Amino acid sequence: QVQLVESGGGLVQVGGSLRLSCAASGRTISNYAMGWFRQAPGKEREFVARISGSGGSSDYTDSVKGRFTISRDNAKNTVYLQMNSLKPEDTAVYYCAADSSMYTSGRYYSKPLTYDYWGQGTQVTVSS
Repeated sequence: QVQLVESGGGLVQVGGSLRLSCAASGRTISNYAMGWFRQAPGKEREFVARISGSGGSSDYTDSVKGRFTISRDNAKNTVYLQMNSLKPEDTAVYYCAADSSMYTSGRYYSKPLTYDYWGQGTQVTVSS
């Protein structure tokens, strides 16, 4: 079992930055691809970014490309999401998730059901 705990959320003004962290415990996540999702009130959970186990490849949803960066430190069993140039539409609860599969087709990267473990979420609010 893997436990994931997000932190780093908060209230920030438009154009500001936040860095989210996702600390894993229970077992090493170095072989797991990791993802970030977000969910705004009344909306479905939305894919934000994904990073491979080695950290060598990453994917982003179009709306955050160039503004968000996903990274990981496997020595610390932690994944990060650096969010810059924040917009009001980035307001949501942000979740990290772990994909324990040996191989996942790219067309499933953005699907919540692909991920086996989830954190409890951290609120990000961008005020204008």
